Amino acid sequence: IALVLGFSAGIAAAVWRGRWIDSAVTLLAVGSISVPSFWLGMLLIFFFSVQLGWLPSTSSRGDWRGLILPALTLGVAEAGVIARIVRASLTEQFGRLYIVLARAKGLREHIVVVRHALPNALIPVVTILGLQVGFLLVGAIVVETVFARQGLGRLAVTAINNRDYPLVQGVVLVTATAYVLINTLTDLAYAWLDPRIRLR
Repeated sequence: IALVLGFSAGIAAAVWRGRWIDSAVTLLAVGSISVPSFWLGMLLIFFFSVQLGWLPSTSSRGDWRGLILPALTLGVAEAGVIARIVRASLTEQFGRLYIVLARAKGLREHIVVVRHALPNALIPVVTILGLQVGFLLVGAIVVETVFARQGLGRLAVTAINNRDYPLVQGVVLVTATAYVLINTLTDLAYAWLDPRIRLR
């Protein structure tokens, strides 16, 4: 959710920068970053569960609809960060000489964006994605509490409250391993996106 919303909004804001779409995306991105995840979760429960009755606030086992609101709560804040970085990185690339030359050759705008500007704009975005994993794990604790879901976050809180030290160590080990793997994949993505890094 975060990747789809963030990239779509960031690309749209960069392509139509200075217009109302850019202003709307910037406003929504700043708002999504500023709103605490627990408050956003309660707002989603109020509108989609209490008022409209479309989605359950909690889910029984096997009910996939119960995952939608927690996923939206976690994804919206991350999408705001991604949208801001994508927009800034693409805007910087649009001012480069190779983009000016690509447009001077008569290439269509979507080809200029997708084939030329976007690949070169991804390195700062990949960096942020690697860092956001840690915030995502912390945010999961709050979201699981708001939506009364059993997950790694609530398991960690329960283990700490019960002073179950082996379980706490296990949760920390799993979390640290996931964080290291994500950062390793981030470094590999650098080499794939920028061949100059492979030469070093």
